[in-house]
Amino acid sequence: ATTTAPALPRYLALDRDWPALTDSLPWRSDPHLAQCLAAFPGLRLLRQPFGETLLGFLCSATKQIVQIKQMVALLATHHGTEIAPGIHRLPTWPALAAIPEKELRRCLLGFRARYIHETARFLASRPCWLDETEALPYAAAKARLLELPGVGEKVADCVLLFGAGKLEAFPVDTWVLKSLARRYGLAGWSPAQVAHFGRTHFGPFAGLAQQYLFAWERKFGGRLPRP
Repeated sequence: ATTTAPALPRYLALDRDWPALTDSLPWRSDPHLAQCLAAFPGLRLLRQPFGETLLGFLCSATKQIVQIKQMVALLATHHGTEIAPGIHRLPTWPALAAIPEKELRRCLLGFRARYIHETARFLASRPCWLDETEALPYAAAKARLLELPGVGEKVADCVLLFGAGKLEAFPVDTWVLKSLARRYGLAGWSPAQVAHFGRTHFGPFAGLAQQYLFAWERKFGGRLPRP
């Protein structure tokens, strides 16, 4: 508890005024966003460890959440330090760099093992790279992340939103594509075009708006919630 307590305020992003940030979104002129906010009062974003967030999203390509959780759990169990009986932390990037790709594949990573192996070797040789990237402004940080094997636009935006607290990031996945097509008339738009629209329309806290849109689409699937 003594080591965990100081990290909790950061992890829970308690330094941010979430009601004020939410109120600053353009819900007054955007009826769909307004009903998303009303449907999910108190929605917040965690500030997860940057390096762990990167690892988690490198596991995410073409996988469902249950499969991602399984891969991450296997990495922790087989290659992470035991921090309590039966509980293992995720392996560090230097530790991952020392693990052969074929060993990583035993954690059900498939083709993602190569990306994680190559990224781990890159980061192990540059100990300050992640800290430097996290501290950069959004655009510069994203450009650096895109240099890593297996990191595309969506993964970079997810890592920056959930791991670096950069609310300008607007990750575009299947659910967000559906939401913007249905609610904003963007059917047929590419993910890059949708991401640009999201950052432009929702403003500097677009990532927070994205979470409301995502939550709505996942829960209601285009249906109105019951009163």
